[in-house]
Amino acid sequence: MKKRKLGKYGVEVSPIGIGAMSFSNFYGPTNEEESHKILVEALDQGISHIDTANVYGAGASEAAIGSFLAKQGSKRNDLFSIATKVGIKGNIQTGKTEFDNSPDYLKKELDDSLRRLGVESIDLYYIHRRDQNRPIEDVTETLASFVKVGKIRSFGFSEIAPSSLRRAASVHHVAAVQSEYSLSVRSPELGLVQTTAELGTALVAFSPLGRSLLTDTPHSADKVAAMDWLSKNPRFNEPNLTFNIEAARKFRDLAAQYGVATATLAIAWLLNKNKHIIPIPGTRSVKHFLEHCHGATLCLSQEQMSQIEEVLPVGWAQGDRYSDKQWVGPEKYC
Repeated sequence: MKKRKLGKYGVEVSPIGIGAMSFSNFYGPTNEEESHKILVEALDQGISHIDTANVYGAGASEAAIGSFLAKQGSKRNDLFSIATKVGIKGNIQTGKTEFDNSPDYLKKELDDSLRRLGVESIDLYYIHRRDQNRPIEDVTETLASFVKVGKIRSFGFSEIAPSSLRRAASVHHVAAVQSEYSLSVRSPELGLVQTTAELGTALVAFSPLGRSLLTDTPHSADKVAAMDWLSKNPRFNEPNLTFNIEAARKFRDLAAQYGVATATLAIAWLLNKNKHIIPIPGTRSVKHFLEHCHGATLCLSQEQMSQIEEVLPVGWAQGDRYSDKQWVGPEKYC
Protein backbone atom coordinates (compact mmCIF):
# COMPACT_ATOMS: atom_id res chain seq x y z
CA MET A 1 0.00 0.00 0.00
CA LYS A 2 1.26 3.45 -0.89
CA LYS A 3 1.26 5.54 2.29
CA ARG A 4 -0.27 8.96 2.91
CA LYS A 5 0.78 11.72 5.29
CA LEU A 6 -1.15 12.95 8.32
CA GLY A 7 -0.68 16.58 7.35
CA LYS A 8 2.31 18.07 5.56
CA TYR A 9 4.55 17.67 8.63
CA GLY A 10 3.01 14.45 9.92
CA VAL A 11 3.93 10.78 9.86
CA GLU A 12 3.21 8.53 6.92
CA VAL A 13 0.39 6.08 7.50
CA SER A 14 -1.50 3.46 5.54
CA PRO A 15 -4.02 4.92 3.05
CA ILE A 16 -6.90 3.76 5.24
CA GLY A 17 -7.20 3.61 9.00
CA ILE A 18 -9.41 1.80 11.50
CA GLY A 19 -12.44 3.66 12.81
CA ALA A 20 -12.50 2.32 16.36
CA MET A 21 -15.99 3.50 17.27
CA SER A 22 -16.79 -0.13 16.41
CA PHE A 23 -14.62 -1.16 19.37
CA SER A 24 -17.45 0.08 21.58
CA ASN A 25 -21.12 -0.97 21.45
CA PHE A 26 -22.17 1.96 19.26
CA TYR A 27 -23.21 -0.19 16.26
CA GLY A 28 -24.00 -3.33 18.20
CA PRO A 29 -22.52 -5.57 20.93
CA THR A 30 -18.80 -6.23 20.78
CA ASN A 31 -15.98 -7.21 23.13
CA GLU A 32 -12.26 -6.80 23.54
CA GLU A 33 -11.49 -10.12 21.88
CA GLU A 34 -13.26 -9.07 18.66
CA SER A 35 -11.43 -5.75 18.67
CA HIS A 36 -8.08 -7.47 19.13
CA LYS A 37 -8.77 -9.74 16.14
CA ILE A 38 -9.13 -6.65 13.95
CA LEU A 39 -5.86 -5.22 15.29
CA VAL A 40 -3.98 -8.48 14.66
CA GLU A 41 -5.24 -8.49 11.08
CA ALA A 42 -4.33 -4.82 10.73
CA LEU A 43 -0.71 -5.63 11.54
CA ASP A 44 -0.74 -8.42 8.95
CA GLN A 45 -2.25 -6.12 6.30
CA GLY A 46 0.01 -3.14 6.99
CA ILE A 47 -2.75 -0.89 8.33
CA SER A 48 -1.01 1.55 10.65
CA HIS A 49 -3.58 4.18 11.70
CA ILE A 50 -6.26 3.85 14.39
CA ASP A 51 -8.86 6.48 15.17
CA THR A 52 -10.72 6.44 18.47
CA ALA A 53 -12.18 8.90 21.01
CA ASN A 54 -12.49 9.26 24.76
CA VAL A 55 -16.30 9.02 24.56
CA TYR A 56 -16.48 5.81 22.50
CA GLY A 57 -17.95 3.47 25.06
CA ALA A 58 -16.92 5.90 27.82
CA GLY A 59 -13.27 5.00 27.25
CA ALA A 60 -13.89 1.34 26.28
CA SER A 61 -12.51 1.77 22.75
CA GLU A 62 -9.29 3.37 23.99
CA ALA A 63 -8.97 0.69 26.69
CA ALA A 64 -9.34 -2.12 24.12
CA ILE A 65 -6.56 -0.60 22.03
CA GLY A 66 -4.43 -0.08 25.13
CA SER A 67 -4.80 -3.68 26.30
CA PHE A 68 -3.75 -4.92 22.85
CA LEU A 69 -0.71 -2.65 22.80
CA ALA A 70 0.24 -3.75 26.31
CA LYS A 71 0.69 -7.29 24.98
CA GLN A 72 3.21 -6.04 22.41
CA GLY A 73 5.83 -5.07 24.98
CA SER A 74 8.41 -2.49 23.95
CA LYS A 75 6.97 -2.31 20.42
CA ARG A 76 3.68 -0.84 21.62
CA ASN A 77 4.61 2.76 20.79
CA ASP A 78 5.72 1.94 17.24
CA LEU A 79 3.02 -0.30 15.77
CA PHE A 80 0.27 2.21 15.05
CA SER A 81 -0.26 5.90 14.58
CA ILE A 82 -3.04 6.60 17.06
CA ALA A 83 -5.58 9.40 16.90
CA THR A 84 -8.07 10.12 19.63
CA LYS A 85 -10.60 12.87 20.21
CA VAL A 86 -11.83 15.09 23.05
CA GLY A 87 -14.40 17.80 23.61
CA ILE A 88 -17.71 15.96 24.00
CA LYS A 89 -19.21 15.42 27.43
CA GLY A 90 -22.13 13.05 27.79
CA ASN A 91 -23.52 10.15 25.76
CA ILE A 92 -23.14 10.46 21.99
CA GLN A 93 -25.46 7.50 21.42
CA THR A 94 -28.41 9.25 23.05
CA GLY A 95 -27.41 12.74 21.90
CA LYS A 96 -27.35 14.09 25.47
CA THR A 97 -24.10 15.97 25.18
CA GLU A 98 -22.33 19.24 25.81
CA PHE A 99 -18.99 20.52 24.56
CA ASP A 100 -15.96 21.63 26.53
CA ASN A 101 -12.74 22.91 24.92
CA SER A 102 -11.31 24.54 28.05
CA PRO A 103 -7.58 24.01 28.74
CA ASP A 104 -8.19 22.23 32.05
CA TYR A 105 -10.69 19.80 30.55
CA LEU A 106 -8.56 19.06 27.49
CA LYS A 107 -5.49 18.42 29.66
CA LYS A 108 -7.34 16.12 32.07
CA GLU A 109 -8.89 14.10 29.26
CA LEU A 110 -5.57 13.90 27.42
CA ASP A 111 -3.92 12.41 30.50
CA ASP A 112 -6.78 9.93 30.87
CA SER A 113 -6.50 8.91 27.19
CA LEU A 114 -2.74 8.41 27.50
CA ARG A 115 -3.34 6.20 30.53
CA ARG A 116 -6.02 4.07 28.83
CA LEU A 117 -3.98 3.70 25.64
CA GLY A 118 -0.76 3.07 27.57
CA VAL A 119 1.37 5.11 25.15
CA GLU A 120 3.93 7.84 25.73
CA SER A 121 2.29 10.34 23.38
CA ILE A 122 -0.65 10.55 20.99
CA ASP A 123 0.10 11.03 17.30
CA LEU A 124 -3.02 13.01 16.46
CA TYR A 125 -5.31 14.68 19.01
CA TYR A 126 -8.62 16.02 17.73
CA ILE A 127 -11.15 18.42 19.09
CA HIS A 128 -14.20 16.19 18.62
CA ARG A 129 -16.66 19.07 18.64
CA ARG A 130 -16.03 22.79 18.93
CA ASP A 131 -17.24 24.74 21.92
CA GLN A 132 -18.65 27.75 20.09
CA ASN A 133 -18.27 29.94 23.19
CA ARG A 134 -14.47 29.64 22.96
CA PRO A 135 -12.49 31.13 20.04
CA ILE A 136 -10.87 28.43 17.93
CA GLU A 137 -7.62 30.40 18.04
CA ASP A 138 -7.49 29.96 21.83
CA VAL A 139 -8.18 26.23 21.54
CA THR A 140 -5.43 25.93 18.93
CA GLU A 141 -2.98 27.59 21.33
CA THR A 142 -3.89 25.01 23.98
CA LEU A 143 -3.34 22.13 21.56
CA ALA A 144 -0.03 23.63 20.44
CA SER A 145 1.10 23.68 24.09
CA PHE A 146 0.48 19.90 24.28
CA VAL A 147 2.72 19.46 21.24
CA LYS A 148 5.41 21.57 22.87
CA VAL A 149 5.57 19.38 25.98
CA GLY A 150 5.51 16.17 23.94
CA LYS A 151 2.14 14.77 25.03
CA ILE A 152 0.87 14.86 21.43
CA ARG A 153 2.68 14.99 18.09
CA SER A 154 0.00 16.85 16.11
CA PHE A 155 -3.63 17.89 16.33
CA GLY A 156 -6.79 18.34 14.33
CA PHE A 157 -10.48 19.17 14.46
CA SER A 158 -13.58 17.12 13.67
CA GLU A 159 -16.59 18.43 11.73
CA ILE A 160 -15.44 22.05 11.33
CA ALA A 161 -16.06 24.46 8.46
CA PRO A 162 -13.31 25.54 6.05
CA SER A 163 -13.45 29.05 7.54
CA SER A 164 -12.77 27.65 11.03
CA LEU A 165 -9.86 25.62 9.68
CA ARG A 166 -8.30 28.78 8.24
CA ARG A 167 -8.64 30.55 11.58
CA ALA A 168 -6.96 27.69 13.43
CA ALA A 169 -4.24 27.35 10.78
CA SER A 170 -3.35 31.02 11.21
CA VAL A 171 -2.12 30.07 14.72
CA HIS A 172 -0.53 26.65 14.10
CA HIS A 173 -0.53 23.99 11.39
CA VAL A 174 -3.57 21.72 11.66
CA ALA A 175 -2.56 18.17 10.74
CA ALA A 176 -6.03 16.81 9.98
CA VAL A 177 -9.70 17.61 9.76
CA GLN A 178 -12.14 14.78 10.20
CA SER A 179 -15.43 14.85 8.35
CA GLU A 180 -18.05 12.45 7.10
CA TYR A 181 -17.30 11.86 3.42
CA SER A 182 -18.47 9.13 1.09
CA LEU A 183 -20.45 8.54 -2.08
CA SER A 184 -23.54 9.29 0.00
CA VAL A 185 -22.19 12.44 1.73
CA ARG A 186 -20.49 14.74 -0.79
CA SER A 187 -20.71 18.06 1.12
CA PRO A 188 -16.93 18.20 1.84
CA GLU A 189 -16.47 18.85 -1.88
CA LEU A 190 -18.03 22.30 -1.34
CA GLY A 191 -14.97 23.78 0.30
CA LEU A 192 -13.42 21.37 2.78
CA VAL A 193 -11.63 19.12 0.28
CA GLN A 194 -10.14 22.20 -1.39
CA THR A 195 -9.13 24.02 1.80
CA THR A 196 -7.49 21.00 3.41
CA ALA A 197 -5.52 20.33 0.22
CA GLU A 198 -4.40 23.97 0.04
CA LEU A 199 -3.22 24.04 3.67
CA GLY A 200 -1.51 20.65 3.62
CA THR A 201 -4.05 19.23 6.06
CA ALA A 202 -5.16 15.60 5.80
CA LEU A 203 -8.89 15.05 5.29
CA VAL A 204 -9.81 12.02 7.38
CA ALA A 205 -13.10 10.61 6.13
CA PHE A 206 -15.29 8.87 8.68
CA SER A 207 -18.28 6.71 7.73
CA PRO A 208 -16.84 6.21 4.22
CA LEU A 209 -19.31 3.36 3.66
CA GLY A 210 -22.41 5.44 4.29
CA ARG A 211 -23.08 3.68 7.61
CA SER A 212 -23.64 0.41 5.64
CA LEU A 213 -25.53 1.80 2.60
CA LEU A 214 -22.37 1.39 0.50
CA THR A 215 -21.84 -2.28 1.38
CA ASP A 216 -23.24 -5.61 0.19
CA THR A 217 -25.34 -5.87 3.35
CA PRO A 218 -27.02 -2.54 4.20
CA HIS A 219 -28.63 -2.42 7.63
CA SER A 220 -32.21 -3.67 7.64
CA ALA A 221 -35.00 -1.75 9.36
CA ASP A 222 -34.94 -4.29 12.23
CA LYS A 223 -31.21 -3.86 12.70
CA VAL A 224 -31.48 -0.08 12.63
CA ALA A 225 -34.26 -0.19 15.24
CA ALA A 226 -31.84 -1.84 17.67
CA MET A 227 -29.28 0.97 17.33
CA ASP A 228 -29.88 3.99 19.54
CA TRP A 229 -28.18 6.57 17.35
CA LEU A 230 -28.94 5.23 13.87
CA SER A 231 -32.63 4.72 14.64
CA LYS A 232 -32.93 8.50 15.05
CA ASN A 233 -31.07 9.28 11.83
CA PRO A 234 -33.38 10.54 9.04
CA ARG A 235 -31.53 8.66 6.33
CA PHE A 236 -32.29 5.38 8.12
CA ASN A 237 -35.93 6.06 8.93
CA GLU A 238 -38.69 4.84 6.63
CA PRO A 239 -39.47 5.47 3.87
CA ASN A 240 -35.93 6.82 3.39
CA LEU A 241 -34.15 3.60 4.37
CA THR A 242 -35.96 1.43 1.81
CA PHE A 243 -35.47 4.10 -0.87
CA ASN A 244 -31.73 4.40 -0.16
CA ILE A 245 -31.08 0.65 -0.12
CA GLU A 246 -32.82 0.34 -3.47
CA ALA A 247 -31.09 3.42 -4.89
CA ALA A 248 -27.68 1.94 -4.07
CA ARG A 249 -28.49 -1.33 -5.83
CA LYS A 250 -26.90 -0.14 -9.09
CA PHE A 251 -23.67 0.52 -7.21
CA ARG A 252 -23.75 -2.96 -5.67
CA ASP A 253 -24.29 -4.37 -9.16
CA LEU A 254 -21.39 -2.33 -10.52
CA ALA A 255 -19.06 -3.62 -7.80
CA ALA A 256 -20.11 -7.18 -8.68
CA GLN A 257 -19.28 -6.46 -12.33
CA TYR A 258 -15.82 -5.30 -11.25
CA GLY A 259 -15.43 -8.49 -9.21
CA VAL A 260 -15.04 -6.73 -5.86
CA ALA A 261 -17.10 -6.18 -2.72
CA THR A 262 -19.24 -3.06 -2.65
CA ALA A 263 -17.31 -1.72 0.34
CA THR A 264 -14.05 -2.25 -1.56
CA LEU A 265 -15.26 -0.10 -4.44
CA ALA A 266 -16.59 2.62 -2.12
CA ILE A 267 -13.22 2.89 -0.36
CA ALA A 268 -11.34 2.88 -3.66
CA TRP A 269 -13.52 5.69 -5.05
CA LEU A 270 -12.76 7.89 -2.05
CA LEU A 271 -9.02 7.22 -2.18
CA ASN A 272 -8.92 8.00 -5.88
CA LYS A 273 -10.65 11.38 -5.35
CA ASN A 274 -7.60 13.03 -3.78
CA LYS A 275 -4.25 11.96 -2.36
CA HIS A 276 -4.71 13.75 0.97
CA ILE A 277 -7.89 11.83 1.88
CA ILE A 278 -7.60 9.02 4.48
CA PRO A 279 -10.80 6.98 5.04
CA ILE A 280 -11.30 5.34 8.45
CA PRO A 281 -13.96 2.62 8.02
CA GLY A 282 -14.95 0.71 11.12
CA THR A 283 -16.06 -2.88 11.50
CA ARG A 284 -16.33 -5.73 13.99
CA SER A 285 -15.80 -8.31 11.21
CA VAL A 286 -12.41 -9.49 9.96
CA LYS A 287 -14.04 -10.41 6.62
CA HIS A 288 -15.32 -6.87 6.17
CA PHE A 289 -12.00 -5.44 7.32
CA LEU A 290 -10.24 -7.32 4.51
CA GLU A 291 -12.71 -5.80 2.03
CA HIS A 292 -11.65 -2.35 3.27
CA CYS A 293 -7.99 -3.23 2.86
CA HIS A 294 -8.60 -4.40 -0.71
CA GLY A 295 -10.06 -0.98 -1.49
CA ALA A 296 -6.77 0.61 -0.47
CA THR A 297 -4.96 -1.30 -3.23
CA LEU A 298 -7.45 -0.69 -6.05
CA CYS A 299 -6.50 1.88 -8.70
CA LEU A 300 -9.51 3.19 -10.64
CA SER A 301 -9.39 4.76 -14.09
CA GLN A 302 -11.10 8.07 -14.78
CA GLU A 303 -13.67 6.14 -16.79
CA GLN A 304 -14.43 3.93 -13.79
CA MET A 305 -14.67 6.96 -11.48
CA SER A 306 -17.16 8.55 -13.86
CA GLN A 307 -19.14 5.33 -14.10
CA ILE A 308 -19.39 5.15 -10.31
CA GLU A 309 -20.60 8.73 -10.09
CA GLU A 310 -23.18 8.07 -12.80
CA VAL A 311 -24.83 5.30 -10.79
CA LEU A 312 -24.58 7.30 -7.54
CA PRO A 313 -24.71 10.98 -8.54
CA VAL A 314 -24.30 13.82 -6.03
CA GLY A 315 -27.42 14.04 -3.87
CA TRP A 316 -28.77 10.56 -4.59
CA ALA A 317 -29.47 9.66 -0.95
CA GLN A 318 -32.82 10.55 0.60
CA GLY A 319 -32.98 12.11 4.08
CA ASP A 320 -30.58 14.34 5.99
CA ARG A 321 -27.37 12.77 7.31
CA TYR A 322 -28.21 13.99 10.84
CA SER A 323 -31.37 14.69 12.82
CA ASP A 324 -31.87 18.11 14.40
CA LYS A 325 -30.33 16.89 17.68
CA GLN A 326 -27.45 15.15 15.89
CA TRP A 327 -26.67 18.40 14.05
CA VAL A 328 -25.82 20.12 17.34
CA GLY A 329 -22.03 20.50 17.26
CA PRO A 330 -20.97 19.90 13.63
CA GLU A 331 -20.41 23.12 11.68
CA LYS A 332 -22.54 23.68 8.60
CA TYR A 333 -20.88 25.65 5.84
CA CYS A 334 -22.99 25.03 2.73
